[in-house]
This record gives sequence, C-alpha cells and structure tokens, in this order.
Amino acid sequence: MAAINFNAIVEEFKRTNWKDPGTWHAAPKLVAVIAILIAVPVGGYFFDTASQIEDLDNLKAAELKLKDSYLDKKKQAINLDLHRQQLREIDTQFGALLRQLPNRSQMDALLVDINQAGLGRGLQFELFRPAPSEITREFYAERPISVKVTGSYHDMGAFASDVGQLPRIVTLNDVTITNEGKGTLAMDATARTFRYLDDDELSAQRRSSKGAKK
Repeated sequence: MAAINFNAIVEEFKRTNWKDPGTWHAAPKLVAVIAILIAVPVGGYFFDTASQIEDLDNLKAAELKLKDSYLDKKKQAINLDLHRQQLREIDTQFGALLRQLPNRSQMDALLVDINQAGLGRGLQFELFRPAPSEITREFYAERPISVKVTGSYHDMGAFASDVGQLPRIVTLNDVTITNEGKGTLAMDATARTFRYLDDDELSAQRRSSKGAKK
C-alpha cells in the first residue's frame, strides 16, 4: 500500500490557482467536492429544513390543542342531557325562590303580616317604621323596617321563628336585646323585606345601566 505524501499534497495546494478550477490537481478537487457535499446539506438544513421542522413542531402543538378541544366538546356532548336537566332544575329552584319575593302590590300585605306576627305573640310594638325608599338591587328591591318590640324572651323567640316561616322572605338584622326589668325585654332590630322588580322596572334599570356605561 503506497504511503501518502503529505508534503506533495501541501505543495499542490500551494501551487493551486483557486480562481481557475481547470488547473486544480486531484487533492484540491477532492477537498472541494467534500466541502460541497458537506455545505449543501448543512445549508439546506439551515435555510429550509430547520423552518420546516419548526412548522412541524407548531403543527404538532396545534394538533394537541385541537385534540384536547375535541375531547372537551365530546364530554360536553355526552353530558348535554345531564346539563339540560340541571338547567331545568336550576330554573325550577330559581322560580320557587322568586315566588317567595312579593311584587309591589303585595308589599303592604307583607308589612301587615310582620306586624301581626308580633302582636300574635303578645309583643308590644314601640316602633315599626318602614324606610321611606327601597334599595334597588340587580333584580329585586329590599326595604328595611326599623322595629322595636317589648315582651318576654320566649315570645321574642317565637316571633323570630314566625317571621322566618312567613311565605315571603323576611330577615331580622342588627338585633339588640336589652333588659327592661320585671322579666320584660326590648328588642331593637332591622327587618328586611324583599320584592322582585317588575318588567318595567327591570327595563328602566337596564336603560340606566347602559346610560351610565356611556
């Protein structure tokens, strides 16, 4: 096997006119071919293949998101009947709660019911003063009533229980009880009654809300 003469190869490179490929010897031609064979795929990778790989990775990520979205929608579709049933139950419960709120025409009767609940338990009303105006909420209005009654501890407890069992929603808030002596107590409280807003009031409220946003 012939030994490689590195000195001769070096001399060939020194004598090579790189501007005239036709005069190149075997060694420079071989190096040039090897360089081209390396440069072409490396350049192709950086100028074309790399961007394609990046696009492929992005498409794979998008595919995973679409699969997750598909699975979520499939679960929702499978449970659609259950969701509809739950929605109907919520509507029924909401309607039942709404019916516990009186309308505007029933408010006076509710105030009478609260007063009668106290009198029926033998309590004396020192104060029963509904607020002059209501506090309007999203779909209902509330009216505070300042109340002061005197009587026995047992009668006050029974009165509070009766108020809680009224067919309309009434709450007792800010309750303060003081001893008046001789077994008589005085209770100061704020009773809150609630009523739902009628269609005209809801429409006016929406118009007011839109005007405030503008």
